[in-house]
Amino acid sequence: MRALDDLLSRIALPDPRVALAAHERLARLTKPPGSLGRLEELAARVALITGDPMPRIEAPVIFTLAGDHGVVAEGVSAYPQAVTAQMVENFCRGGAAVNALARHVGARVVVADFGVATDLAPHPNLVARKVGHGTRSLARGPAMTSAETCAAVEAGAALVDEAAPDCVGTGEMGIGNTTAASALTAALTGAAVEAVTGRGTGVDEAGWARKVGAIRSALEVNRPDPRDPLGVLAALGGFEIAGLVGVILAGAGRRVPVVLDGFIATAAALVAVRLRAEVREYLVAAHRSAEPGHALLLETLGLAPYLDLGMRLGEGTGAALGIGLIRAALACYREMATFKDAGVSERLP
Repeated sequence: MRALDDLLSRIALPDPRVALAAHERLARLTKPPGSLGRLEELAARVALITGDPMPRIEAPVIFTLAGDHGVVAEGVSAYPQAVTAQMVENFCRGGAAVNALARHVGARVVVADFGVATDLAPHPNLVARKVGHGTRSLARGPAMTSAETCAAVEAGAALVDEAAPDCVGTGEMGIGNTTAASALTAALTGAAVEAVTGRGTGVDEAGWARKVGAIRSALEVNRPDPRDPLGVLAALGGFEIAGLVGVILAGAGRRVPVVLDGFIATAAALVAVRLRAEVREYLVAAHRSAEPGHALLLETLGLAPYLDLGMRLGEGTGAALGIGLIRAALACYREMATFKDAGVSERLP
């Protein structure tokens, strides 16, 4: 717990004066005021987050963490648990959607095993941080112990410190983890289980009913207290979700943009914000997932997503697109000429 306490203590509010300087520069660029829309907002937000009035992103890293979930035994997924390990191998070979999009936007992908049920063969592109061989079923008791939860959070934070990125992307892989994210969302927001539970990997009506039933059982058996975010995480989360909490906390502690992927990553973000409210100022919502609970999480965090493409893949795919948007926004912000520099007449009074 000491390492986690130290991590939380490093997270402070950014200096608002930097955002004012950024808006002043945006007003001097050769364009009508506000004509680049939310790209201007995004550039100013990155300046605020980093504390740099002329920020640049040169070393973005997407952290794709993997873990299995005991709740799959309740019949909540359309895919077998073995897919988690198979997809980790695909990530390591560079053959998944997150790999393709990361290459497109110039980001590195760090793939880490936080709790895959099987032992994975060593690979130069795989970081081993296994806390356990999959969680226990949240429908029958706590998914993780308190010690396991803290270990996963601290391991996620350590990954960020080792990679030293100037922009953090969040990603995950774990069959059954939309069930865990829905349970976390219901417990932390008080929303009805049915309202925050989607189809995940594409379960049919009977599968969705089993998923809702498993989450209801989890809430009844564990009785999570929303005032205790680590307790909620232990009862209902997963090793990769806890790892993402650490990734998000460490990104905020380093004062770099933390680009949220979809539903699972945003559930981790809500836990992180409940642990330290200042974390919210470092979050960038890349997109709105098609999962129904994601919109509620974004609303709860007060974040407006930049994209809405009907995506629901995870892996860090949305985060990759968000990093691309940040780089585009900063290219305009840094490289456009001012009215004075270009000799262009400004707006009439």
